[in-house]
Amino acid sequence: MEHSKWYKHVHKVVLSKTLKEADLASTTIISENLSDKITEIKQQGDKEILVFGSPAATHTLIQKGLIDGYWLFVNPVILGKGIPLFTNIKDNVKLTLVSTQPFTCGVTELNYIVEG
Repeated sequence: MEHSKWYKHVHKVVLSKTLKEADLASTTIISENLSDKITEIKQQGDKEILVFGSPAATHTLIQKGLIDGYWLFVNPVILGKGIPLFTNIKDNVKLTLVSTQPFTCGVTELNYIVEG
């Protein structure tokens, strides 16, 4: 909860193949041409774009070279199953650690930028 308070104040982009409209304030829905739409948004300014909970979309964005950095949240739970975040990576991706942030709930944020 403590690391998500900022969320209600930002513009959200929802990636969905089925949802066409949202009655949510500050929300844009992308249902097709993901790479083109994200490139368009990136060209509009210097604001950060964060992707939450979409391994398929993240994999596409990684493959297209559209991710500039990662905020990885390490949770104090070990899972035996799940969809890996990093899969089918063509080339090595060099990351530089920018910051870390431990939270009282046990979660630790690792903030990396992609080099080159």
